[in-house]
Amino acid sequence: MQLLAIAVVVFGVWMSTHHDGCRKSLTLPVLAIGAVIFLVSIIGFLGALKRSSILLWIYLILLCFILVGILVFTVLAFIVTNNGSGHSVTDLRFKEYQLQDYSSWFLKELNNTHNWKHLKGCLVKSDDCNNLSKKYKTLKQYKLAKLTPIEAGCCRPPSECGYPAVNASYYDLSFHPISSNKDCKLYKNARDTKCYNCDACKAGVAQYMKTEWRVVAIFNVALFVVLSMIYFVGCCARRNASRDRSKT
Repeated sequence: MQLLAIAVVVFGVWMSTHHDGCRKSLTLPVLAIGAVIFLVSIIGFLGALKRSSILLWIYLILLCFILVGILVFTVLAFIVTNNGSGHSVTDLRFKEYQLQDYSSWFLKELNNTHNWKHLKGCLVKSDDCNNLSKKYKTLKQYKLAKLTPIEAGCCRPPSECGYPAVNASYYDLSFHPISSNKDCKLYKNARDTKCYNCDACKAGVAQYMKTEWRVVAIFNVALFVVLSMIYFVGCCARRNASRDRSKT
């Protein structure tokens, strides 16, 4: 079980190294689960080593709580991430996202002024929008790009606005927007403004969070199966320890 705990911690470390500070919402919980599993595994090891029925009972009760917690989180994660998908746009190789497509939980969290102020400040400092002009030096390269959900929603105005792109970081806003979408008026070319106040940006973040939650949920399914097997073995060990005590 110690090896399993190490595997969980490694997964959490991998998540932390593949995401910037704006997108580590699930890194600490995963690392915490790994640490808890490791501590519980030590109790189980000592209980099996000393054939202590009390330690094994504590081990099984704690492991049961862990299994219930993982199960509840996994079910909720699949429910929360069930809604929301991108919309294909003609002549674009990436999808655009709409906030109303996502679950009410995402809407509540992202429409919360305090939460979004923190996320927006983090996104402004990140490289998502700032590096677009470096990644795509010509307008042709930019138009053929496969932007991430955050790049598509936060770094540019929605396609329905009709603003012509001058380059990867600048749009001609002298044109009257075709659409009545409020995001069209919120978008600015300024580096610290872009479309960070847009619902499209919130939708891009929601899509990213949905993907991240799904990865963790799938990992939790595998973790739940393995821990259930370990729990069964622990039950057998406790039963054997009780028999040994009754014989002496």
